[in-house]
Amino acid sequence: MVSSTTTFALIRHGQTDWNAALRIQGHSDIPLNETGRGQAADAVGHLADYEWDFVVSSPLSRAAETADLIADGLGLTVNRRIPEMVERNYGPAEGMSAGPELDALREPGGPTGIGGFIGAEPESTVAARGLTALQLLARDHPGARIIVVSHGTLIRLTLMQALDQPVDTIRNASLNVLAHTQAGWTLDILNGIPIPAADLLPTA
Repeated sequence: MVSSTTTFALIRHGQTDWNAALRIQGHSDIPLNETGRGQAADAVGHLADYEWDFVVSSPLSRAAETADLIADGLGLTVNRRIPEMVERNYGPAEGMSAGPELDALREPGGPTGIGGFIGAEPESTVAARGLTALQLLARDHPGARIIVVSHGTLIRLTLMQALDQPVDTIRNASLNVLAHTQAGWTLDILNGIPIPAADLLPTA
């Protein structure tokens, strides 16, 4: 009998030079650096503790290369690149780091964090497309165990939408395990740490 539980390992790509410089990436197609490639190799070790069926990823190169490295390390295939799993589009804020120029793009009265920038894709839109992509994978591959390599904000907002709870920042190449059943979504591991079912998720 096919299991009714579809399990996802949601992996943020490895580090890029823009990550290291604390610059906003979004849709900008910034490649992995050597640290990021090492993080992808480390992720293989954590993922190898479980059985997985295949890998999918965002088409942006930092996620695609992370997915390829993980798939090679586990003897799996990357089935497809999913456009809906790309990172949030931060518009004119992309490439910037903290400072007056970035502050000038903040929406008046908006959040002081990374959420409120003029010209950025709404967080609700990001969450909706991320969750829809996972729902379609669960529908098309019921009972499968799927590694999804994507981006920090996309993963965090998708988890918040699925769980209706705040979720902490997703670390590069960390293991996050989300299960889908007919009853809904359950988060088992966040940033490599098992989450007891009764616990609230950590917040930033």
